[in-house]
Amino acid sequence: MNRFTSRRTAVLLLSAVLLFAAAGCSGDKQQNGSAGTGSTAQSGDVKLVIGAYSVMKDAFGVLLPAFQRKWLQETGQKVEFQQSYDASTTQARAIVGGFEADVTMLAMEGDLDKISDAGLITHDWKVGPYNGMITRSIVVLGTRPGNPLHIRDWNDLARKGVKVLYPNPQTSGGAQWDINAIYGAGLKQSEAETGRKDTAYAKAFLKSVNANVESMDKSGRASMAAFEYGVGDVIVTYENELLARIKQGVSYDIVVPSSSMLIENPAAVIDANVDKHGTRKVAEAFLAYLQSEEAQRVLADYGFRPVNEQVAKETAGKFKDPADLYDISYLGGWPAVRDLLYSKKGVWYQVLAGI
Repeated sequence: MNRFTSRRTAVLLLSAVLLFAAAGCSGDKQQNGSAGTGSTAQSGDVKLVIGAYSVMKDAFGVLLPAFQRKWLQETGQKVEFQQSYDASTTQARAIVGGFEADVTMLAMEGDLDKISDAGLITHDWKVGPYNGMITRSIVVLGTRPGNPLHIRDWNDLARKGVKVLYPNPQTSGGAQWDINAIYGAGLKQSEAETGRKDTAYAKAFLKSVNANVESMDKSGRASMAAFEYGVGDVIVTYENELLARIKQGVSYDIVVPSSSMLIENPAAVIDANVDKHGTRKVAEAFLAYLQSEEAQRVLADYGFRPVNEQVAKETAGKFKDPADLYDISYLGGWPAVRDLLYSKKGVWYQVLAGI
């Protein structure tokens, strides 16, 4: 064998070895990684796609970096977050329409049900701590500093000349909580006067309040921005939204009405997307972190009522309860509410149509 042939043979052998090694590496990456958005080997960085309702954005400015540090310390893996914030119902529709969020945090369970009904969440998201909820709040009234119109309770929203704000329930989960609470106030009043829930009375009361609504924005956050710009006299909103804005130096008076509805906000891992992206482990860890004492203290600092029992005890003095605090079961539960209020012929659409 001459020198040229020997060298050529050696080159061919070396090429074969390199190709074999590359194939082996490629096989390892395929096994440990995943296809699609956020594809990564387990030993490398991981991208987690978050789809949340807009109210969560400020608190997540603290929570996401905290989880990144925690995950890096525990696993040696860096987490990159891709974030999207929008009105809750809009966010749910986006996920159903193809936005590949790994984890979602929404205003109400009905919006999560939309994602489940589309086959994207295949586990029972209510099984686990706190029935799948990560935060609580109540519906309250926010007024200008000093409460110049002397707003005290729900009936004041129907007074002549009082301009009311709440968002559009077609896009905002928060708006549905607001409208549920107003309708519930009507039921409570009828029950106090007659001893029974009078749905006609509740509808008439909702109609009288809605007649004073000056603006219905896309989301609770947009509604608050309009109020702070100078639109309206009173805003119906989450307690946590007002507490967070007060913390940031914005002046509000908070009016806790005599009766109000307990708000519960869910979160879930979206099975179809985490399995596609190979992110189930980190997604489930992030969801568990949101329910931890550490994260719940941060959420309480941003005005949310904790679901974690220990943190709820620690922060009890921070929150004022109405004389009558009830939950969605008072209206029959979410399936009944969706049919009664928000179906095509429901009470809300009858109110808008003047029927």
